[in-house]
Amino acid sequence: MQSTQFSVFAIALSAGVSIAGCSGSPSANDTASLGAAGSAINTGSGGGGAPSALGNAGSGAQAGALMWLAPEPMAGSTSVGGAASAPYPDTLPDGFTAANMFGGYRVGRALAADSGVASVAPDANAEGCGTTILAVIRDFKADGQNFGGEKMGDDKHMVQPTLGPDRKPVFAPSGPTLTVKDPTQFDDWYRTVDGLNKAYQFELWFGPNQGVSSFQSTAFFPLDGKGWNDEDPEFHHNFFFTTEIHTRFKYEGGESFRFVGDDDVWVFINGKLAIDLGGVHLAAEASIDIDARANELGLEKGKVYDFDMFQNERHTYLSNFRADTNLNFVDCGTIVPELPK
Repeated sequence: MQSTQFSVFAIALSAGVSIAGCSGSPSANDTASLGAAGSAINTGSGGGGAPSALGNAGSGAQAGALMWLAPEPMAGSTSVGGAASAPYPDTLPDGFTAANMFGGYRVGRALAADSGVASVAPDANAEGCGTTILAVIRDFKADGQNFGGEKMGDDKHMVQPTLGPDRKPVFAPSGPTLTVKDPTQFDDWYRTVDGLNKAYQFELWFGPNQGVSSFQSTAFFPLDGKGWNDEDPEFHHNFFFTTEIHTRFKYEGGESFRFVGDDDVWVFINGKLAIDLGGVHLAAEASIDIDARANELGLEKGKVYDFDMFQNERHTYLSNFRADTNLNFVDCGTIVPELPK
C-alpha cells in the first residue's frame, strides 16, 4: 500500500491443542507493541466479536507437486491429521525466518503450473494440528491495473458468496471495479500461470500469545530476493503477491477468528464467505463469532469444516500480517489441484 497505508495479515491458532502430524518448534517474546500499525486499523465487516483470549492477545517482538506436504524438517507423520503426539513447540523451526512480532515463515520449493496432482483430504477424526500451516504464495509484477494501480479504497462484494468447485474465489462483478481494472486476470490470482506469477510452497509457524498462538509481522516481505525479484525502488521490498490457505477445523463451540489486514482478505468457512475485506485500503479488522454465525455457515458441533483464506498485497509501502483464533485446525494445510478453467 501507498504512503500511510498498511498491509496486515496474521493468524493465530489455539495454544492449547497438541500437535498431530506436523510439529514445529517456534518461540515468541512479549516485548514489543504493534505501534503505528495498530493505530491505522479500520473496522471491517465479518460480524461477531472475539473471545477474551483473542481480545487480550497482545503483540510481541521475536528474534528475527501441488499436494499436501508435511513441513519437511518437522514432519512427525505423513498422514493428514492423526492423533495428538506432542505439546506445542516453543522454538523457531530450523530454516524458518522469525517474524518480528510472533511466529515465523519459510518460503519453500517453487511450484510448477498444472502439475495435475490431486489434493489430499484430511482425517475428519483428527483431534488437532500443529502450529505450522502449509500455504501457497505467488509473486506478481506491478501492472498498473490490479497490482500497483492508481485507485485505492474499500472494494467489497468482489467475490461471490460461495467458493467455486475448485475451492477458489469467483469474481462477482460483471466488469472492472474500483481497484480491479483487468477482471479477466482475477481467476489467476490463485492459480500458477507461467509468465504472470511465480508460486512457492509457503509455511507459516504460529507462536503462543497470551492464550492463543499468533503469526504477526509488521514487515511482511517473504518474497524479497525471490520470484520476479522486482524490488520497489523507493521502499526496497518485493511487493505484489497473493497468499492462499486451505485447511480444516473441528467445530466444538466457543471459537472465534479475528483478522486485521489489507489489502484484500477473504475468509470462507464451509465454502461460504465469512469475511470480506476486499480492496486496496488501510488495515481493516473483521471478526467471526463462530457460534453466532453457525446457522448461516451451516455448521454443527462435532463436525469438521473447510477453512479457506485468501490475502493479497497489491500496493506498496508497509506490509503487515496478523490474525488471532482459537479454532482447532485438524490438518496442516492442503495445496488444492488447479483445475482447468
